[in-house]
Amino acid sequence: MTAGTQPRTQPPDPNPRKPDLVLPAGSIDCHMHLFGPAGAYPFAAASKYVSDDMLPETYFALQDVLGLSCAVLISGGGYGTDTRHLKHVLARHGDRLRGVALLAETTTQDEMAALDALGVRGLRFVGPSHGGGLPQISERMAAMAHEFGWHVQFYPHGPEILEVSDQLLALPNHAIVLDHFANVPAAGGTDQPAFRRVMEMLDTGRVWVKLSGPMRCTLEEPPYPSVVPLAHALIAHAPERMVWGSDWPHVNMNGRTMPNDGDLVDLVGTWMPDEATRTMILKDNAAALYGF
Repeated sequence: MTAGTQPRTQPPDPNPRKPDLVLPAGSIDCHMHLFGPAGAYPFAAASKYVSDDMLPETYFALQDVLGLSCAVLISGGGYGTDTRHLKHVLARHGDRLRGVALLAETTTQDEMAALDALGVRGLRFVGPSHGGGLPQISERMAAMAHEFGWHVQFYPHGPEILEVSDQLLALPNHAIVLDHFANVPAAGGTDQPAFRRVMEMLDTGRVWVKLSGPMRCTLEEPPYPSVVPLAHALIAHAPERMVWGSDWPHVNMNGRTMPNDGDLVDLVGTWMPDEATRTMILKDNAAALYGF
């Protein structure tokens, strides 16, 4: 794909409603993306999409509506391994944000140290079928990240976790964080081999799961009912290593129903109806994992 030919991703709902669910004070969004201004931060030529500007001010206004306090800015595929935008945002909003970075294999220890000083706390890899030239699992990079106390965040695709779980667990990092319910196909339920493998990984005590992006593991319409059994099983198995994320601004949703972010927050009450569990997952776990 060449620059300028990428599809423009559908923007998020511009009118987020106030959720019925009142989130615990200090709740943290552990997975969101920001983009722009486009004139200063162009999208990578290999990106699968381009986006309208999604600026910190817009996101912070959304947080106020939803009842969130802080967030983790995840390097999106749109910028590839270019960290200029990530550094720009963290330098200006380090009081409210932490970061997770997609990094080139050539990244030096000094470059990683500079990112650490800005609030980056994790190194992101994607599964081999994601494409787009994004970083794959790298023992060298994971070892460098481990020296700074960073975790590894991994975004698999479909049942891919079956193929890479041993490789992930062989990394030295104190925590391995799986994006978006480990992206196992929700239609397969809790008895499918990929989901059973995620549960086995949780038993190691090092693996965390993000209860985020339900639209990534199903093509259902909101409220994504097939995801509920996965959420209940994961939370019952290891609530102390679950975190939640909005996945705002929900890129790559062209041709699908864009959910309202207030509705997505209300799903939290469906997934974790107990207030103490919500406080653990949305506040305490997130603060510990990302150093808030």
